[in-house]
Order: sequence, then structure tokens, then C-alpha cells
Amino acid sequence: MHQGNPTETLVRFLKARDWNVSKAHKMLIDCLGWRITNDIDSIFARPIVPVELYGVVRDSQLMGLSGFSKEANYYLQSHIQMNEYRDRVVLPAASKKYGRYISTSLKILDMTGLKLSALNQIKLMTAMSTVDDLNYPEKTEKYYIVNASYIFSACWKVIKPLVQERAKKKIQVLQGNGRDELLKIIDYDSLPHFCRKEGSSPSQNGTIENCFSLDHAFHQMLYNYIKQQAVLMESVSPVRYGPVHVDVPELDPEDAKIAETIESEFHRLGKNGLIKTLSGLKFDG
Repeated sequence: MHQGNPTETLVRFLKARDWNVSKAHKMLIDCLGWRITNDIDSIFARPIVPVELYGVVRDSQLMGLSGFSKEANYYLQSHIQMNEYRDRVVLPAASKKYGRYISTSLKILDMTGLKLSALNQIKLMTAMSTVDDLNYPEKTEKYYIVNASYIFSACWKVIKPLVQERAKKKIQVLQGNGRDELLKIIDYDSLPHFCRKEGSSPSQNGTIENCFSLDHAFHQMLYNYIKQQAVLMESVSPVRYGPVHVDVPELDPEDAKIAETIESEFHRLGKNGLIKTLSGLKFDG
């Protein structure tokens, strides 16, 4: 779990609980219990197609469900696989390349296409957020939100006062597609396709890759890694193809309140019929 860095891992849990030792200890024990119960260490022995989850998911069959279904669990497991791949492969490789311990990453969240129908996704998105908060704490340096519409603006305005100050400092909503701001911290070729203005310079191979596509280089490397790990683990025990149920830890009361507030705001927006007239407006930051 700590990838050879036990001290830094303990610090992450302490930070996540504002340096309260007893709370951090409980959080760590709960996390270890969750990993054992759900056999997370062997999650790559379950070869499934990886799914990019940083954009607004638009598959109604998988996401538009009232309950936490088998299909929703598929997304959750894929999300956990990405977390494990980041911690086991991506961050250690970055640490080795730059000669220093790197334990966090940046996340760019694309809000393009966010509609009131996303109300059906709240349960799954809350589940993923809960898994990340409780079992992968302090792994994200900053959240950059781009292409934010009026719907996101309205929800963020309501829930922002409920978000802990520590978490609030990590969230930055950028103007439009965020290209100009993001270029201050990452190079152009690393920009996701949804952050590149129309008519801007193409990538080196003359095309702009869709980072949500399963053909994208990252997804191919991830899936190849999963297959390799499955082959290695098969010699120890039979490989379990496809998703299995993953338990979602109980929501923190504050997080539960935020989820309820978002749902309430979505209902209010739908009831008032504001989307027809305001859906074209962009978040003003």
C-alpha cells in the first residue's frame, strides 16, 4: 500500500484528519480493512476494460440508474484500478525520473455536457468520491474544473459553504476550457483535448487525441499492465474475469449533506425550468 514510503503514507492520513492522531489511526485501520475485505491488492487479477472517469459520463445505461447496480460497480472498480495504477506505476515512475518523492497528481475535470439528467449519477459519483477520500487521502494536489456550465455554477454556489476549507483550497474553477491557466503549469502536448481551443496548434502527430477514448495511450498502457498482472497472478490463483462487488465505505455525515444538497439543487433547477434559458451561460469563476 505505501509503495516503500510508509512515513509519507502516514502523513497523508494525518493531513486528511487535520493531524488528529486518533482519527487518522482509525481512518488507516478502516482503509486497511476495506482493502482486505475487497481484495484490493489483487484488483488487477480482474481484467476489465478501463474507463476514464474525469469527464461527465454520458452513458445512460451504465450511469442513469436509480440504484447502485452491477454496471455502476463496474465503473467503481475501474476507477479503483486507475487509483492503484497511479500509486503503483505512475507516481513511482515520476519519482524515479525526477529524483524526489512524488505522491500527488493534478486532476482536470471536464464539465462539458453536464445536464439535469446527471442527477442519476450522483450516487455513483458520491461513492467514488467516498472511496477516494477514505482510502486514497491527500493524493490529489489540485482539482481544475473546466467547461463549467450554469448547472455546475448553481450547484457549486450552494455547496461551496459546506465544503471543508482544506478541500476548498484544492478546487479551482477555470474560465472556459482553462487552456491559458493550465499552460502555466503543464505543457501544451499534455493538455487534454477538451482544454484546447478550436483552431489551436495540433499535437506533434497532427491530431488531437481524445483522452476519453480507450485507444488513448494511457488507457492502452493501463490495460496492458492489468493483463500482465492478471497473467502473473493466475499462477497463484484463478483469474476472476469481470467486476466483482466492491463495498463503498459509509459516507461521512458532512459528505452526505453535500450529496443531499446537490440533489436538492438539481431538483430545484429542474422544477424552475431555468435550464432552457440559462444552459448556454458559462461559469464566471
